[in-house]
Amino acid sequence: MNFHDVKLLIENGEGFTLEFKRRISSPEKIARTIISFANTKGGTILFGVDDDGRIIGVESEKSEIELIEIAGKDYTVPPIEPQIEIVPFDGRDVIVCYIIESKTKPHYFIGHQDRFEGESTRVYIRVNDKTMMASKEVVKILKNENPDAPPLKVTIGDNERRLFRFLELYERITVREFGRLVNISDRRASRILVQLVRAGVVRIHTHEKEEYFTLAYNVEY
Repeated sequence: MNFHDVKLLIENGEGFTLEFKRRISSPEKIARTIISFANTKGGTILFGVDDDGRIIGVESEKSEIELIEIAGKDYTVPPIEPQIEIVPFDGRDVIVCYIIESKTKPHYFIGHQDRFEGESTRVYIRVNDKTMMASKEVVKILKNENPDAPPLKVTIGDNERRLFRFLELYERITVREFGRLVNISDRRASRILVQLVRAGVVRIHTHEKEEYFTLAYNVEY
């Protein structure tokens, strides 16, 4: 990547696969962004670039690269190894950090408190131009995106048929709404919806305020 490539990325602005970072305040913070890209479709982080696209440059590329590597190695489970380049830009250096989409999803964030308690329960994904914590439904789906996951078999019963009829009429439904619709627990409703997402029959839509499900296509039932 060269000067012109970086400039073009900046002109396109932050988005689903691109984030600007003025500097690294802590490896824990950058680990969340790295995890979100690896758990979604991959992406690029430009260090030394302000939110408005101004080139600030990094003070010490050596120490910043070390913090990036620590973030990927010590704060993610399993570890993530970003690809890193240094691009000179008008006398200042921009660090370009590539994160490819992982084949071993989900990656978990583990901070100092998690390390002390022996837990690793937080998963992050990319939603539009933001890093968001994943719901338990999304985590289940990520686990089954692994190419080594067992083949899926889905049985269409009364609950699924009522779900399809509801979605044909109202287009979207949440886990809680589905549970109430067919009088089952939220846990069972979640399990059914996740299976249908894995089968490609239903789509999950993750937003900042609400997560909901829609039909992927017209279903015969």
